[in-house]
Amino acid sequence: MSFTTFSFGAFFAAVFCVYWALPQRLRKWAALAASAAFYAPFGARSLAVLALCAAASWGMGFAVAARRDAARRFAACIALSLVPLALVKYAPGMFGVVGVSFFTFKIIAYLAQVRAGEIEPERDFAAYALYVSFFPEITSGPIQRASSLLPQIHAPRAFDAAKALACGQLIVWGMFKKLMIADNLAGYVQKAYDQPDRYIGPSVLLAMVLYSVQLYCDFSGYSEMAVGMAGLLGFDVEDNFRMPYFARSIREFWAKWHISLSTFLRDYVYFPLGGSRCGTWRTAFNLMATFLVSGIWHGTGLTFLVWGLLHGAYQVAGRLTRTARSRAWSALHIREDGALASCVKALVTFALVTFAWIFFGAPSLERAFDVLRQIPSGFTLSVQTAKNAAAMLGFNAHTTLRMGLAMALMFGVEFLARREGVAAWLAKRPAAFRYALCWALCLAVLFWGAASGGSFIYFEF
Repeated sequence: MSFTTFSFGAFFAAVFCVYWALPQRLRKWAALAASAAFYAPFGARSLAVLALCAAASWGMGFAVAARRDAARRFAACIALSLVPLALVKYAPGMFGVVGVSFFTFKIIAYLAQVRAGEIEPERDFAAYALYVSFFPEITSGPIQRASSLLPQIHAPRAFDAAKALACGQLIVWGMFKKLMIADNLAGYVQKAYDQPDRYIGPSVLLAMVLYSVQLYCDFSGYSEMAVGMAGLLGFDVEDNFRMPYFARSIREFWAKWHISLSTFLRDYVYFPLGGSRCGTWRTAFNLMATFLVSGIWHGTGLTFLVWGLLHGAYQVAGRLTRTARSRAWSALHIREDGALASCVKALVTFALVTFAWIFFGAPSLERAFDVLRQIPSGFTLSVQTAKNAAAMLGFNAHTTLRMGLAMALMFGVEFLARREGVAAWLAKRPAAFRYALCWALCLAVLFWGAASGGSFIYFEF
């Protein structure tokens, strides 16, 4: 069940009304039932695997908390927790389960926090099952930690109208990004990735840039809808994206992109390997290993390994050249923290990220290299070439203007809200501005949004 369908809208409206109509002691059960109902359409096998993983990991929590052979028990429990994920990744025909990567990471985070003594094992199985299966987060995150969500499941909450309004606005914003931008761009991008040899280099380059925008709007749009829906049920979830395409380095990019996954890999892969405390070359190894894990998590194909290793190499190169780059800015008499340097850094970072996305989006390494080989073809710097590049992908004057305005609005708002996030920024704006913006976004989605919203890209992971 996708967030952008009418059936889900009706489903969530019913859940919202029932949830707040029930007394506090029953809301946990209502949310758990809603999570099961949301997940059930993905198949009985998926629901059975989810239930089994929740039950098994709940028991593992008590085993991990025991002092005797704690390290061995913890290692065994982590290995067992990864079995469903490995089966889904390497035998998808037999074990296709949606969202397994996300609830597996939530389970691992729970076991790690219990092992570290940060939280006690959860004795209420219903509360734990809700933590694992909470429906706004289960298919594509955010990967919320047990120390954040479990206390909220137990805590009494009263309906907050102001918070509900802010969450509703965030949902509208996320839906605009998904239906108006991501899904509309998908068709143009797919043409160049399917048959790159049929297009001139500038068309392929334009498709690469648009894929970066599509992927961001697809995933961040989902995350904002998930955060908004959780908020409508009284739960607080941290932002999963903080304007990553304004980042001035790859390191900063990963502090702003898919934050819940980035912090998970940092805390449970990078830090245990030694982090940056082990000298230059060991730190480089730790970075490469962490991003290799990220690539493997996203998929078993070589394209994902290349994508992960590229980002690892970016991070290593950034650390090794830090001093040289500072000297270069100084030699050019340009303040490294000034506006000009910040713009250059952001553009370079975006270019590096966009290059790596080729391997993320291509179905094979061969196709990715086909895309790269096509870029120099017919490449000239002229207005006519730019027009031809857009026209070959299927853009006309109307679609170019419409999509250009939509992307300008999206990036403009996010630039203004870059320090605090869209929800907090909107909350400080005058009511008339907020209502006008939301109505404009709704009308844009209604008249120009994709007729049938495609599935979210991160459902595949």
